[in-house]
Amino acid sequence: MDPQSGPTGAPSPEHGALPGDHASLMAARRRSRELEAEIRHDPSRFRMLTGDRPTGNLHIGHYFGSLKNRVLQQHLGVDCWVVIADYQVITDRDAVGPIAERVLSLVADYLAVGLDPARCTIFTHSAVPAQNQLMLPFLALVTDAELRRNPTVKSEFTATGGRPMSGLLLTYPVHQATDILFCKANLVPVGKDQLPHVEQARVIARRFDERFGRGSRARPIFPRPEALLSDAVNVLGTDGEKMSKSRGNAIELGMTADVTAKLIRRAVTDTERHITWDPEGRPAVANLVLLASLCTGRNPSDIADDIGDQGAGRLKEIVTEALNAELAPIRVRRAELAADPGHLHAILAEGNARARARADETLGQVREAMSMVYEP
Repeated sequence: MDPQSGPTGAPSPEHGALPGDHASLMAARRRSRELEAEIRHDPSRFRMLTGDRPTGNLHIGHYFGSLKNRVLQQHLGVDCWVVIADYQVITDRDAVGPIAERVLSLVADYLAVGLDPARCTIFTHSAVPAQNQLMLPFLALVTDAELRRNPTVKSEFTATGGRPMSGLLLTYPVHQATDILFCKANLVPVGKDQLPHVEQARVIARRFDERFGRGSRARPIFPRPEALLSDAVNVLGTDGEKMSKSRGNAIELGMTADVTAKLIRRAVTDTERHITWDPEGRPAVANLVLLASLCTGRNPSDIADDIGDQGAGRLKEIVTEALNAELAPIRVRRAELAADPGHLHAILAEGNARARARADETLGQVREAMSMVYEP
């Protein structure tokens, strides 16, 4: 793979439409379809960067929303890099919590769902100093106003209840750019709300090459990463709200079948007995129908029609059976992995070493471009 020659296409926010408007979103969707075709044709051209913050255990929202897609891209032949973003835990928190336990939990989840460390680099922020050092030159390429306009920065700041914004939260988009660019990823799977982060990384990559460049060299130092826009399902929690590690409404991958059944029995529905597939009018019921569909591959309308007047009780029985069947092999594998923390540490050490080597190489190119190499 040559990530430096990665494809380009999505407009930067400095040219034409802003990433949040309808025209830009439609353009991103079109480009994503093209990227999917290009991946099938020649996956060796692509390096993908994705990841999670270790703020709690992963749940079925992560599984259906992103983990299954990561495994798919890996099997297609894409070079996959997965960051466990431990430094980003403190963007909006005063303490890291039981972070070592949570990091190992994520590694176990990744391996249990099918990520292969021979084909997928799993690493942590804190173990890759050269990546984090890229923050300094990258920060010189963005303005305060650009950072404050970022939707994630604004929403995270709002969620803090008005407490002063930390410098790390303000510069969160730049840290995400280092995730993408240090390993020269040219593919970033995101939902539409994360499009501005990919655009910010593209802007930083372009500005670095324009400001420091490589003189007469034909290729830029950094690729222009592109968004693989996901139409991933939005799985709601058992309370009908967004599934979240912090809300207590999530079905975690590591939970037992009995706990899963108990949580689904408590899941909210509505007062109408007849089951229909109506995501807009009956979101809580539709969420359960959707889960059954995701696990079985059946059309959600057909599932709802089959249940009909049997009501929410029958719906929950079907969802419980389907979800536990889907997760059973993952849970067996996860239990085996969790029982061998030495193996998880070894996998993470290997991924961290691979990430450090890549980051050192990239930082060396950056220092050379900036004429900051002083050793003979």
